[in-house]
Amino acid sequence: MDTANENLFPTLENLGAATGFIDEIFEIMEHIPLFGEFDLAEVEQLSAYMECFGAPCGATLLEEGKEGDYLLLILTGSVDVYKSMPGQGSKLMATVGPGAIVGEMSLVDGQKRNASCVTREPTDFAVLRRGPLNVMLGRNPALGARFLLVLLTELTRRLREANQRLLPFIAPATV
Repeated sequence: MDTANENLFPTLENLGAATGFIDEIFEIMEHIPLFGEFDLAEVEQLSAYMECFGAPCGATLLEEGKEGDYLLLILTGSVDVYKSMPGQGSKLMATVGPGAIVGEMSLVDGQKRNASCVTREPTDFAVLRRGPLNVMLGRNPALGARFLLVLLTELTRRLREANQRLLPFIAPATV
C-alpha cells in the first residue's frame, strides 16, 4: 500500500501541492457537472489535500492488479484506460481527458486496481490519497461528504453504463 511519505511516482515530475494549481483545477471543475457547485474556496480547500504530477506520453499511472489507495484527477492531457482480457491481452476501454477521475475504486475499497491507465500524451494530474481524504473528512466533514457524493455519483454513472453494455450478453431469466 502507498504510505503518506512514499513518492507514488518517482520517475515522474512532482509538480508539488495542488494548491499551486488552484486556477487550473477550478477551471476544470467548474465545467464538470459533478463539481459544478463547488466554489473557488471549496476547490482551494480540496486542493490542500492533493499533490500534482506531470507525466510524459506512455507513462503508466495505474497498473491493473497492483495495490493503491489513491485516485487521480486529470488536469491536462489524456489517459487511456486498459483492462486485461483473459487470453486476449489488454483492451482499450476508454480514453479520458481533463476533469476525469480514475482510480477511485481503490481509494474507496482498498482493493487492487481494476484497470491500467497510461498517458496518451503529456499529462498533468492531481492525486488524492486515502490518508489525506480521511484527514479532510475529520477536519472538514461537509467538504469531505460533498467530495464523496461526487465519487458516489461517478461510480453510479459508470455502473449504469456497464450494465447497459452487458445487456446483450445477459440471458433472459427463466421462472
